[in-house]
Amino acid sequence: MSEELIPENREQETEENETAEPVKQRKNGLYPAVSDELADNMKSGWADTELHDLQPIAQAEHTAARRAALSARFPGERLVIPAGNLKTRSNDTEYAFRASTEYAYLTGDQTQDGVLVLEPTGDTGHEATLYLLPRSNRENGEFWLDGQGELWVGRRNSLTEAEQLLGIPAKDVRELAAALTEATGPVRNVRGHDASVEAALTDKVTAERDEELRVHLSEARLVKDAFEIAELQKACDATARGFEDVVKSLDKAEATSERFIEGTFFLRARIEGNDIGYGSICAAGPHATTLHWVRNDGAVRAGELLLLDAGVETNDLYTADVTRTLPINGTFSPLQRKIYDAVYEAQEAGIAAVKPGADYRDFHDAAQRVLAEKLVEWGLLGDLSVEKVLELGLQRRWTLHGTGHMLGMDVHDCAAARTETYVNGTLEPGVCLTVEPGLYFQADDLTVPEEYRGIGVRIEDDILVTEDGNRNLSDKLPRQADEVEAWMARLKG
Repeated sequence: MSEELIPENREQETEENETAEPVKQRKNGLYPAVSDELADNMKSGWADTELHDLQPIAQAEHTAARRAALSARFPGERLVIPAGNLKTRSNDTEYAFRASTEYAYLTGDQTQDGVLVLEPTGDTGHEATLYLLPRSNRENGEFWLDGQGELWVGRRNSLTEAEQLLGIPAKDVRELAAALTEATGPVRNVRGHDASVEAALTDKVTAERDEELRVHLSEARLVKDAFEIAELQKACDATARGFEDVVKSLDKAEATSERFIEGTFFLRARIEGNDIGYGSICAAGPHATTLHWVRNDGAVRAGELLLLDAGVETNDLYTADVTRTLPINGTFSPLQRKIYDAVYEAQEAGIAAVKPGADYRDFHDAAQRVLAEKLVEWGLLGDLSVEKVLELGLQRRWTLHGTGHMLGMDVHDCAAARTETYVNGTLEPGVCLTVEPGLYFQADDLTVPEEYRGIGVRIEDDILVTEDGNRNLSDKLPRQADEVEAWMARLKG
């Protein structure tokens, strides 16, 4: 990674401030200074690259409708929604930037440092302004000396280009802090993303009012619009292809480790989308009993199971969340199949309970009942009845987690929603959730027969509530045991 000219810090000049001091350079850079002649040379001789006649992004009309709904909910109040800033990974390297969900949901933009501000236009209505970093300054050398200059990290849109693409008037974000400091009237801000915005608003906001805004934006995403549903389907389809890639390369994983599986799926995610939607769980053998096994450094052995929980995130930041438990050698053993079939039966019951008008909890209760019945049938809970087991929650020793969650731009979407609108709410068309029962017998669990120990099984699909029931968005991947074996055999050739 080149480093000679990355500066110690960024200057915050506006494009109009052509006489700003030159950008400072990095300590220990190989070039101690920039000569006046080189600085002058770098200012000129560049073609005009402004883009013209740009068309709005595909979701522009949807983001406009979302902003309108937000405006109606908070009349007469200034609303501030930041994208967030780069976060340092180590020294002078940063993590890949991912815009805050609230900001991307309302704008369709994904650039760092952006801030959406809805200014009230009276008792009702708002005027939206998007505050963004403009093109890098060429007069003071920012574009080639600054660590975030365009010759280092790539071109960014001009403010005019951003307006055309996003359908929102744009201004220089470096002017925002001063404007917010002088703002009057009620203000709400989505916290946790931009410290400079929070500092400018410190005496104008309250934690309670800001939390109301965050909760509202979370609940607004409970029901997906047509654009979002199409994105989730796209994510599931790409994820299915990623699972196929993994099956085709299981022999290489056996020769290396779970990391080969992780890397194989990641390649598909980057080819067909923005990234993985969350850390891939590539859990082979007893690692499958660890719910969020993301170390992915273990052995992959024939005769054991692979629990693969992974999802592609689309370029518009909608993620799939799918799990399949696969026999590494292509064939379930009798005990593996018995446990797998129990989980499959539980998932079938859970999916059947997903429909408009149903309580959110219904699919969880339906799946848990099946698993409790199986555990009682197998003699793992003594002479207790299924009803007593469910009353006491004893099945949770081996089922552990809830049977699903909302899905969307976040893998655990709508997480800030109120309990009464989420887990105590009612399903309606447009809701998308996962159904993912599992059974996990820990390697050191002395309460189960030895042959059960170290076996973990989860099956997870992404389910959309429709007008007349539900649709499995991830149904391109087989679930029933015989179908899984036949699918793996076909892919392995």
